[in-house]
Amino acid sequence: MTQQQHPITPPPELVQQWRAAASNVPATPSTDPGGRRDYIDFIATRAAQWGADQELEACLAEVSSLNSQALADRVRAARRPKPPSLKEQALSALENLNGECLWETSDLAAIRRALEQLPDNE
Repeated sequence: MTQQQHPITPPPELVQQWRAAASNVPATPSTDPGGRRDYIDFIATRAAQWGADQELEACLAEVSSLNSQALADRVRAARRPKPPSLKEQALSALENLNGECLWETSDLAAIRRALEQLPDNE
């Protein structure tokens, strides 16, 4: 008799990928000499993220079926924001310098203008 899987159980292939990736996670020797906690935390985090993504997609499919794709898009953008682009990260880092570097203000302004002209690619 085979055990019935919960509908939100990740596929075995994906679990194998997580195991392989977790084996490359360096252990934190000061808190976990055997490295087992880091391995388990890695897999648990991936599983939680995968489950949350499955739930979100199911909810968005339901909202979309009610002819509200715009709402589904807004919910997805709010719940799974894209990480800042390299350009946005550079501009933020430049903003954080705030006089803490030895460059002239005109140099920083030139760097800012150059960054602002770049496309917002990821």
